[in-house]
Amino acid sequence: MNDTQQKQLGATLWAIADKLRGAMNPDDFRDYMLSFLFLRYLSDNYEEAAKKELGSDYLQCENEIESIYNAGKQDETISLLKEQVTDYFIKQELEENVKNMMIDDHLVLFESKKLTPLIVWYNKNLDQIVTFEKQMRRKVHFVIKPHYLWSNIYELARTQSKYLLQTLQAGFKFIENESFDSAFRGLFSEVNLDSDKLGRNYEARNTMLCSIITEIAEGLSEFTNETDLLGNAYEYLIGQFASGSGKKAGEFYTPQQISNILSRIVILDSQDPSTGKKPYINNLLDFACGSASLLINVKKHLEPNSISQIYGQEKNITTYNLARMNMLLHRFKDSEFQIFHGDSLLNDWDILNEMNPAKKLKCDAVVANPPFSYRWEPNDTLAEDFRFKSYGLAPKSAADFAFLLHGFHFLSDEGTMAIILPHGVLFRGGAEEKIRTKLLEDGNIDTIIGLPANLFFSTGIPVCILVLKKCKKFDDVLFINASEYFDKGKRQNILLPEHIDKIVDTYQFRKEEDKKYSRRVSMKEIEKNGFNLNISRYVSTAAEEEIVDLADVKKKLDETEDAIKRAKAKHNQFLKELGLPELP
Repeated sequence: MNDTQQKQLGATLWAIADKLRGAMNPDDFRDYMLSFLFLRYLSDNYEEAAKKELGSDYLQCENEIESIYNAGKQDETISLLKEQVTDYFIKQELEENVKNMMIDDHLVLFESKKLTPLIVWYNKNLDQIVTFEKQMRRKVHFVIKPHYLWSNIYELARTQSKYLLQTLQAGFKFIENESFDSAFRGLFSEVNLDSDKLGRNYEARNTMLCSIITEIAEGLSEFTNETDLLGNAYEYLIGQFASGSGKKAGEFYTPQQISNILSRIVILDSQDPSTGKKPYINNLLDFACGSASLLINVKKHLEPNSISQIYGQEKNITTYNLARMNMLLHRFKDSEFQIFHGDSLLNDWDILNEMNPAKKLKCDAVVANPPFSYRWEPNDTLAEDFRFKSYGLAPKSAADFAFLLHGFHFLSDEGTMAIILPHGVLFRGGAEEKIRTKLLEDGNIDTIIGLPANLFFSTGIPVCILVLKKCKKFDDVLFINASEYFDKGKRQNILLPEHIDKIVDTYQFRKEEDKKYSRRVSMKEIEKNGFNLNISRYVSTAAEEEIVDLADVKKKLDETEDAIKRAKAKHNQFLKELGLPELP
């Protein structure tokens, strides 16, 4: 799918969202719509995998369904299949209540009154279902029952079936608890299908869901079903919802333009970026990953199979679920990444809380866009924490350096860290000055990039990117002042591709061709400035004052004075001839 088609798809889905959400808060509607896109994605992948796994059996079921519909025997066939299911389980040596439960579980396959190849195969091979699902778990890592697949859900919605809501609820519960072998428990925990926001009673909620799902299905049907279709659509919608969420957007979304800068920086060779991308990254970490868009962006800039493992952490439960869905929608296998729901500042993830230095997680790339100047409550225990012990604790009023030190602790000696922070970290005093000074004296701060104001949905303040390394080649700090290079938008300023390229190119080749844009500053000069890193101290975009030649100025003043004297003498001569008083 080309860029034009992708934009059309995004616009179509956003128009659907705008049309259907009514008085519902965009953040609430976001969770419903993105969850349905995720279900559609899982269903497409599962049906394709099932088709390959069943081979000729699947094709035979397709042909059989075509014959049934051509003969107008749909209802008759469904009645017959129901009888076969009932007869099969009645004959099984099971307790009566178990038999009834099994029969009910299979009869729900026909609530949409639509026959699909998987529904037909399940009913023809009741004794092989367990084996088939075991094989699917092994090959594609998940299972979805036929009646929970998008094609069946859409049919229930299209026909305004009263069973849609309860089928969706059961389907989401199955995916959470059984589909991924419990690896994705709670994935839909924030999607409340019983919410009054969807309607005041079951019938109203069911009707609303029928409308939403039908509109999404019909909107998607206009586009070709390509590999990255839903992943890109999901990312587009996250951006659109973020645009309408104001300050809340910072909790889950890093604008793509800024994400591109961080991604392109951390994949370059850490010792000598001018040599280009690393061929392989041993672990990627984003400890405030939001919807995982930054993690996904880093991967997009690398070749396939070039990252050993991806780690993400997110405190907000809703955003945590978005992140897991987003990773899967972008075709990451559940074995390729780990997203943890927890608080990075408290370091409550066992993987990151390893006390043995030999077993510590080391990451070649660390990226982050943590909440700016976040208020936190550090205790005495945290003062002795292995992340902060050598530096001291960030102040309660701003956890910026606490976030930085958390990520920096897990950076490998060959790695690069890029983190977005408010400008205050560059010059504030007290505890922050102490941390900043130690990082500088240890040679860990490599580059500081000042960005334009109003790039984020959540704040209009200008921010900076700090690039850190455990071991770096250069003994100076590169300052890049990109604050005046942007395109002015209606709501946010925009970094165009040429602006992004200029930043990355300057970092990669450590350029200082334009001293108003970038400059390599020695540690001696930084120390002379009291380890203050305020960008304008080193790279100022202010117009240079014109050099004044005082000798030339005096000469011109003398010439002016002589001219005044001559004019005055001439004027007095006229006054004398006229008998008038002369000028003093």
